[in-house]
This record gives sequence, C-alpha cells and structure tokens, in this order.
Amino acid sequence: MSRSLIIGLALLLGGCAGRTPVPQATPDLQSQLPLTLQIERRADDSGQDWLLVIQAQSAALRWSLFDPMGTPLARQQLVAGSWYNEGLLPPNPEARELFAAVLFALSSATSIAQHYPAGSWTIINERQRALNPDWRISYSAPLDFTLEASGHVRYHVTQIVSDEKP
Repeated sequence: MSRSLIIGLALLLGGCAGRTPVPQATPDLQSQLPLTLQIERRADDSGQDWLLVIQAQSAALRWSLFDPMGTPLARQQLVAGSWYNEGLLPPNPEARELFAAVLFALSSATSIAQHYPAGSWTIINERQRALNPDWRISYSAPLDFTLEASGHVRYHVTQIVSDEKP
C-alpha cells in the first residue's frame, strides 16, 4: 500500500511541476480590458486560428477562446491565482497553459516582479521574455508577440481592433 501511495504522490507532484505559473493578483497589463486577440497556432505542419477575449470581472479575469465560427473552445476564470472552468465546456489544459502565458506576455515589466514567483521568469531584453517551465515570448509590439513552447508549438498573438466607436 505504501508503494501505491508514493507513486500517487509522485504523479500528483509531477503534474503540478509542469504548469505555467500565474500571479496571485492581477498584474498591471500593457492594455486596457476587455481585450480581443487573434491567436494563430502553429504546430508541425498544421495551423489553427482562434479568437481570445479577456475581460475583467470583479476580482477575476475571464478568458474565452473561440474558433473562427464562434464555437467556444475554452472558458476559464482566473481568481486569486487559481483557474476555474466556466460553463459546460470540458477542461482544456492547452488553453489554460496558453492563457497563463498570454497573461505573462501582457503584464507590464514593472509588475512582473511583484506578481510572479521569483525564479519563474526572466526578462531577456526589451523584446524577449521567458516564463517557466518552457515559454519564450518575442515581441514585435506590445500587442503583437509570439509565444513558443518547447513542444514545437508556436502562437502568434495580435490585437483585433474594432472600428466601432463607443
């Protein structure tokens, strides 16, 4: 019985170790919310386009990911450093990791040190950052950047600007 307990604990700790860190409180962002982003996902020889909407909702950040037809792929809320599923969609681990990396990429450089665990990130220069366990962020502009994960997945993120006037 102790052997199965040790294996169970090792699996539990291993699952936690590979997750992208999130801040306990919302950091200062480089843009005002709500924010609509186009995500171009490239892996190996395949590609997908997605729409990501980020909204502030009380003490939470609401993340909604859609395919080009408007079908929801993931809905999550980030509250006090924890992710919560929203709605009836099944959990989407890839989307949750992507959301955490996008939040880091959108965070102002001055607020990263205040909100992210020490040793979990590096600011390489003005146009590059890294976030453990394996994210690399390269900026063309504050809202035009590329996220690369070691698993041969690359996301190009750009802001979608509405022509509508408030």
